[in-house]
Amino acid sequence: MNSLDNLVTRLDHWLWETDRERLPAWRGDLLFLARMTYGITRDLTQGYLSLQAMSLVYTTLLSLVPLLAVSFSVLKGFGAHNQLEPLLLNALAPLEEKGEEISSRIIEFVDNMSVGVLGAVGLVVLLYTVVSLIQKIELVFNYTWRVAQTRPFAERVSQYLSVLLIGPVLVFSAFAVTAAIGDSVYVRGLMAIEPMGHLLSLTSRLAPYLLISTAFAFVYIFVPNTRVHLHSAVIGALVAGALWQGVGWLFTKFMVGSTQYAAIYSSLAILILFMIWIYLAWLILLVGASVAFYHQHPEFLNSPSREAPLSNLMKEHLALMAAASIARSYSTGDPPWCNETLSKSLHCPGTTMERVLGILERGGFLLRTGEDPPRFVPAQAPEAVSVKTLLDAVRCCEETGRGCRERPSPPGIRAIEQRVDAAIGQSLEGLTLRDLAKALDAQPDPVQTDPAQVANSPA
Repeated sequence: MNSLDNLVTRLDHWLWETDRERLPAWRGDLLFLARMTYGITRDLTQGYLSLQAMSLVYTTLLSLVPLLAVSFSVLKGFGAHNQLEPLLLNALAPLEEKGEEISSRIIEFVDNMSVGVLGAVGLVVLLYTVVSLIQKIELVFNYTWRVAQTRPFAERVSQYLSVLLIGPVLVFSAFAVTAAIGDSVYVRGLMAIEPMGHLLSLTSRLAPYLLISTAFAFVYIFVPNTRVHLHSAVIGALVAGALWQGVGWLFTKFMVGSTQYAAIYSSLAILILFMIWIYLAWLILLVGASVAFYHQHPEFLNSPSREAPLSNLMKEHLALMAAASIARSYSTGDPPWCNETLSKSLHCPGTTMERVLGILERGGFLLRTGEDPPRFVPAQAPEAVSVKTLLDAVRCCEETGRGCRERPSPPGIRAIEQRVDAAIGQSLEGLTLRDLAKALDAQPDPVQTDPAQVANSPA
């Protein structure tokens, strides 16, 4: 057991204590891959992804028929409504014969759904059910991307309508183009010439994987209420597409031996297997989203926990570094910092930096611009802001109502607190935010330890 414990300790030290930037490129990539594997496994085992996927199963079952009814209406306007069933069969392919039965039942429900029968109230309920599904998906993706703000109502309406009206047409067009290329005389002529025939045959086998990966990439870019980089979305989509093909193949093998479930659950076996496949499908989609997120924000993989703990010391350090960086950019005329660039520069998660910036903003030290993404500038002249005042705001940031310092305490404890506060004030006397910004570029003497002398030394 000691050797195993030592191995675990060494592995833990390598994962979280190693500075990736000081490693050779290939070793840094290996460390990043190990951290991402740990992060995805942690999110799966601790329920962050599985619970979200379970909640989407219920929402999907409730909204599937209305969603397909809306898609059916859109495709019918383009004369392509007959393609709805093949698309549904393709999505339910791992269920084999049971997938065909489920697909025919769903199409039957969709065919029986008539706007004239529904009436105005029924139509509103139909659209609300569909929109609520898309809104639920957005909330889940925002949780994965650590985004607290939702889209404004007007923006949500316009983008949801785009998904409902344009999405079915794009999906149908992709499948139609693929089928047309396969039936082309020129393509069949090229297939008779080697090695083009082998390459085209391989491409046709890869087409389902590429199509589902493209759909996943579109979802990863469009759904979260944040800016997702294209290359990160593509990497997450390729991983999710590979999982879709692999898990689909395994689920098909599982279906071959599922006769015992039919014997136990009777007619409910189809529904249970359908729910399992929907759960796996959402789980695959969310795993790909997590891969895209961690690829774009590797700073979230610097800690073994999902949300990096923020001690009081680290909070003060980040506040001083952020305020100094913003003040220096303001003084030198450089572009203002935003949350993403600051978090990457200081190697901390974006949610942590957003929290620190919020503290400085509420304290009256920073102003948020109206750009997208918002940038931060000093709310006052840097030479007019005392570092002691800034630190006091950070130390008292989460006090509400009667804070701890307003509660009665023994005179001895109160005296010690006053001495600590006086010592901090004395050591920071005369230091301003401008001095703090200059300290970023200062080169202190190795013997010199006084922070006031470091800040006031020439840059």
